[in-house]
Amino acid sequence: MASRHLARSIAMQSLYEWDFRGKDDAKLDEIIGHNIAEFGPGLDDASFVEELVRGALKKRSVIDPVIEKAAPEWPIEQVAIVDRNILRIGIYELLFGEREAVPPKVAINEAIELAKSFGGESSGRFVNGVLGTIYREIGEPLKDYPKRGEKKAEEGGEASAEDAAAGKDQQAEEGSKAQEQEAT
Repeated sequence: MASRHLARSIAMQSLYEWDFRGKDDAKLDEIIGHNIAEFGPGLDDASFVEELVRGALKKRSVIDPVIEKAAPEWPIEQVAIVDRNILRIGIYELLFGEREAVPPKVAINEAIELAKSFGGESSGRFVNGVLGTIYREIGEPLKDYPKRGEKKAEEGGEASAEDAAAGKDQQAEEGSKAQEQEAT
C-alpha cells in the first residue's frame, strides 16, 4: 500500500474514532498517535495523517455544509460515520489541499477507494456522486490555461474556445443554408 494511501486510511480511521467517541477534540492527539502506531508503523510521512485529520476538522464548518448541499437528501448526521469522514478528507483535499501534490481527480479516486474498502455496499457510489458534484461545481482548475508548448490565442497561437465555437456555429449555419437550397 502506497504511503499516502495508507496515511489517508489512518486519517479516516482517526476521524471515525473521533466521531464515534463523541467528537472530543481533547482526545485527538491520543487517537491519531494510537492509530499511527497500530496501523502505520514505519509510515514514511505521519505528518500527512495529522494534516488531513486536523485540516478536515479545522475546516469542518465549511466542509459539512458542502456535503449537505451536494447530498441534500442526507443531513450530515444521517450519513454513515465512515462515509461522512471519508467525504471530509476528500473535500478537504479538493478545496484546501495542495493541488500540485494531490490533483483533484486523485483526491476523488482515493476517497472512492477508501469508501470501497471501509464503507458499505453503496459507499463508493455515494462518495463518488458527492465528490463528483462538488468537483463539477468548483470546475477544473487550470483547465483553460494552455498546456506546455501551446500558446494563447492572443499570442498568435491556436484559436480560443470562443473562436472555435463561433467557427462551428458558422459551419452549422452554412450547412443548413445549403440543405435549404438543395430542398428547393
